[in-house]
Amino acid sequence: MRTIIHHQDATHLLTRLDARVKLLCALALLVMVLSYRGLAFPLLVALLGTGLCLGLGVRVRLLLARFAQPLFIVAMVLLLKLFTGGHDPLFSCTVAGLEITGYGDGLREGMQIAARIVGAVSVVSLVGFSTTFTETMAALAWLRVPRGLIEVALFAWRYLFVLYEDAMVVYHAQRNRLGYAGYRRGLSSFGTLTGALVIKAFDNSQTITTAMVQRGYDGTMPLMRHKPFRLAEVAAALLVVAGLGVLWRI
Repeated sequence: MRTIIHHQDATHLLTRLDARVKLLCALALLVMVLSYRGLAFPLLVALLGTGLCLGLGVRVRLLLARFAQPLFIVAMVLLLKLFTGGHDPLFSCTVAGLEITGYGDGLREGMQIAARIVGAVSVVSLVGFSTTFTETMAALAWLRVPRGLIEVALFAWRYLFVLYEDAMVVYHAQRNRLGYAGYRRGLSSFGTLTGALVIKAFDNSQTITTAMVQRGYDGTMPLMRHKPFRLAEVAAALLVVAGLGVLWRI
């Protein structure tokens, strides 16, 4: 379970900040990052976000894993823009009889898109590392996200770990019986494992629905009720967003 759950630093200021304030600040920063035409502001936000993640105690390995897929997308965008998205030739070479031309304006446009991706991912990662899943769902409920979506997400998050533990039990039992000794046998064992998990998930859903209906569940959850905003947190958040807004305008 350690590979799924991130242990937060409960004493850090960002961790104790109201999730609604963090979410609103993150939305404002995302709008600024995605609308900025240039490299400076998105890269500054990326640097600040990464530094704050490290300040929260996030391991570098976990941070790199979080950025792995966005960085792959960044590399693909840069290559596509460099070789197909411009009109100002930067260089030209011949590879296996095929002439390849790189365009300077395409590279600049690709770098702008890459900076926006990195900046946006750093903001989302910072919110994810400093906020628990239930707090995030509560903040989304306050933002009037449909209640059905919140309920499904909460139940999926809760029973994801139950299915994970069941999957590990079946997997280790199969592995001890040489269920993955060979390509074909491994595929057969994996199919059996998948089928068992689907049946287990269906049985759990029926049991949980019956138990909750019998206990009078009407769709109202305690996390939907929020405490009043703290003035100091709101004022500090407004100052931070205003300061970054000034940099965004420059």
